[in-house]
Amino acid sequence: MRRSPILSFALSGLLVASPVLAETVNQLLHSGPIPTANPKPDLAHVPIVFGKDIKWTEGPIKGEWQAPLFGDSSKPGIYGVLIKWMPDSNSPPHFHSTDRYAYVVAGTWWVSSSSIYDRGKMYPVPAGSFVTDIKNAMHWDGNAKQAKEQCILLVVGEGPMTSTLWVKKDPNSLEYTPPETNK
Repeated sequence: MRRSPILSFALSGLLVASPVLAETVNQLLHSGPIPTANPKPDLAHVPIVFGKDIKWTEGPIKGEWQAPLFGDSSKPGIYGVLIKWMPDSNSPPHFHSTDRYAYVVAGTWWVSSSSIYDRGKMYPVPAGSFVTDIKNAMHWDGNAKQAKEQCILLVVGEGPMTSTLWVKKDPNSLEYTPPETNK
């Protein structure tokens, strides 16, 4: 599977410029202009959005917040979004229609690819890690019940992209099946 040159360039630039060097999650989310005698660059040439000015909206899942940075996942082209998982919040099993590339900026991201929704068996992915969500591959993710801090991801992909939920095999089961095989 070959990544587009534009996507590779966008990923490399974002990973190098990512805020992984920030001291705290609070600093990531609330940073502002640094007091200095140096002039700001011309914002028409170098647009800057400080952490305090990034707009977060609650996602479709309780405890998940999203901040689109560029592009639109529902339209053709490259997009980038920050995803913030609060402690004790998770997605149900699902898959995406295109590959997505995630960099764990802060906290620990918890993931699983099991069809059994058992939050006690999720795998911890620490800050500084890079993960590929393979298209059409079922997974679920979020933050652990015992987490003391938020998890922040930078997700980059190429649209249009859709997400599809798996469905419970039966109401009393923790097992999920793909939508088309659920009878």
